Amino acid sequence: MASLSFLFSGQGSQYAGMGRDLVAAHPEARAVYERADAALAPFGLAISRVSFEGTDEELKRTAVTQPAILVHSVAVFEVLKARGLSPTMLAGHSLGEWSALVAAGALSLEEAVVLVHRRGTFMQEAVPAGEGAMGAVIGLDGALVAEACAEVEAATGEAVSAANFNSPEQTVIAGTTNAVAKAGELLRQKGAKRVLPLPVSAPFHCALMKPAEEKLGPFLEAAPFSDLAVPVVTNVDVLANLSGAEAREALRRQVCSPVRWVETVQRLSRDTEGAIEVGPGTVLAGLAKRIAKDWPVRTTSDAEGIGKLLAG
Repeated sequence: MASLSFLFSGQGSQYAGMGRDLVAAHPEARAVYERADAALAPFGLAISRVSFEGTDEELKRTAVTQPAILVHSVAVFEVLKARGLSPTMLAGHSLGEWSALVAAGALSLEEAVVLVHRRGTFMQEAVPAGEGAMGAVIGLDGALVAEACAEVEAATGEAVSAANFNSPEQTVIAGTTNAVAKAGELLRQKGAKRVLPLPVSAPFHCALMKPAEEKLGPFLEAAPFSDLAVPVVTNVDVLANLSGAEAREALRRQVCSPVRWVETVQRLSRDTEGAIEVGPGTVLAGLAKRIAKDWPVRTTSDAEGIGKLLAG
């Protein structure tokens, strides 16, 4: 394949036992987990133990989920890289943008896992339990969803907005519990097929995450970012970025800004001939089929999947 995108998994793709088979099959993956464990040891977090032996409940804790998915994704990337697979463009869904930046050489694995552990902690702390919510809106154009959220914000004075533009038929909204419920009612009136509450621990990618952005900011500023070896298409602007300074700023803004995934996939599908979803799960491959149906995306969720990919 002449030109190839790598798509890095986001939060929600985690599963109990993930990475265990990768480490057993590939020394490159084992080295990634060892480095991550060493970096997170001062925080009392053994990411290999939680990933390989933890329960689904443990892995749902945002401060654990985020480094766990990043480490799995980077482990897969290192296995593919060692076997000669080189992307021409990269992108990641929310948290996945961090994995993409590690793959692009902007940030070391050690810096990234500590930063995303902090990011997850700050996001969890930003909104008290029960005061925020997210919902998946099915069957309505993203622009109409955004307009409806703005109507509810104006009427209630409470935060609610489009958080993830995942596919032409699916947009996730986030905000206060009350405003998300009211937006759900309005969206059904406007023709949404369904509005499904999401089992998340905080309302990500909306104005309520401002405290998390403010806490993460100084740690981002202190981290050494290098310019990128491969362009990463950013969630916030859908720009193919090669600047380390711009990558840092995009990660800061991303905390409160929507994930523009539909536009990202449209951009990548124009510029590359196919993609590999790098990391746990197959969510991004499924979304890509709804956005750019003729653009082939293969998955690498486990050692078996990597084996099939490498076998052609």
